Amino acid sequence: MTPSQFREEGKKMIDWIADYYEGIENMPVLSQVKPGEIKNRLPGSAPQQGETMEQMIDDVNKIIMPGITHWQSPDFYAYFPSNNSFPSILGDLLSSGLGVQGMIWATSPACTELETRVMDWLVDMLGLPGKFKSTSMGGGVIQDTASSSALTAIVAAREKTTAFKSNENGVAGKLVAYVSTQTHSSLEKAAKIAGIGKNNLRAIDVDGNFAMKPDALKAQIEKDKKDGFTPFFVCATIGTTSSNAVDPIEEIGKICEEGNYWLHIDAAMSGTAMLCPEFRHHQKGVELADSYCFNPHKWMFTNFDCDCFWVADRNHLINTFSILPEYLKNKATESGAVFDYRDWHIQLGRRFRSLKLWFVIRHYGVEGLQFHVREHVRLARDFARWVDESTDFDLVVEPLFNLVCFSHKAGDTFNIKLMDTVNRTGEIYFTHTRLNGKVVLRMSIGQSNTNEKHLQKAWKLILTKARELILRR
Repeated sequence: MTPSQFREEGKKMIDWIADYYEGIENMPVLSQVKPGEIKNRLPGSAPQQGETMEQMIDDVNKIIMPGITHWQSPDFYAYFPSNNSFPSILGDLLSSGLGVQGMIWATSPACTELETRVMDWLVDMLGLPGKFKSTSMGGGVIQDTASSSALTAIVAAREKTTAFKSNENGVAGKLVAYVSTQTHSSLEKAAKIAGIGKNNLRAIDVDGNFAMKPDALKAQIEKDKKDGFTPFFVCATIGTTSSNAVDPIEEIGKICEEGNYWLHIDAAMSGTAMLCPEFRHHQKGVELADSYCFNPHKWMFTNFDCDCFWVADRNHLINTFSILPEYLKNKATESGAVFDYRDWHIQLGRRFRSLKLWFVIRHYGVEGLQFHVREHVRLARDFARWVDESTDFDLVVEPLFNLVCFSHKAGDTFNIKLMDTVNRTGEIYFTHTRLNGKVVLRMSIGQSNTNEKHLQKAWKLILTKARELILRR
């Protein structure tokens, strides 16, 4: 494909994407295909001769699109938002066009230095402590997901505790890590990968708001120490997946500070709310954290993937992950005057992710981002009020941010049936969880173009289908 052909086809693709967003509300949110249906419509072997873009786009429309669940639909309320924006798409397009492999500073200085600057901006934008800035002992790096940040943090904590001996000799000793019963499953995976083991990951009880109990954490740590274990890592969450619960960061942080345990804060979705000063009391004590992450690709209008991860002392990352083969040696690295971000995480290769983040921040500005976050929180509180005023539904948790947890009074089986019935209409898509052993319906409100009209439609649909199901019983 020549540059002139690319120019022509690229314009068509931009038009296709714009048309997609203009018509997205007319598509069933949840894909209606059956398992294997897409694969069976695709040929069993690759084409021997090249095909035209027209043929490819025709197959996208006929074969691929029926199998898409539309995460960017304003009627998408499932799991968590993965919201997008046109500035982010354009930034990502530019990144793809440049094709940078930003593993070290020398392979594209702009890739590294823009990332450093944007990550420093975000420290101020989110009200995070200055120790996370590059101008201090800490700094920030863009990961793919919060799962990778959790793994990075737990491995760095492991090496800090073992004086970097585990990297040399393998994991020895009885290291134990701590999460709550509501912590994301990625922490369990990280414990397995890091050689800590699932059985050495302690799940601490939560209170009535589903937040970790500091007293229970402290008691478990004391018991483990008496039993000959070595506590080394605690993960606290700002906005758990199931209920949006916020762990008491300050109390947990003091326990970690006293015992010299690594404190990692996972704020994957709800960290975006910290753009607004009125929500920052939820992160009181964040200055005690050794590491912190949140995902702009969930609620900050930046397309997947983009996770922002900070540490208070970058030397823990560099000493844990740095390996310098001959082919990566260069004068800039040897000078110590630059960051080589490949030393700050698991992978060597790095995409130019900061471009799309830079585009988003500059397009919206801090005030624009704050406006949209506040609007989503307002919508969530409106929905919670409608639930509270209903005679058929219960509000399970008072929403702190953009997630509403509720349930029909008819019980677990009915709630699952109601959810499936509503989702099959294709008009909206929402999901469920279990809290205290009971099925709870979740409305995660954070898509870029969701407004009150969409939410009113969703609530009316849920009420209508609930009444229909009751009449059939």
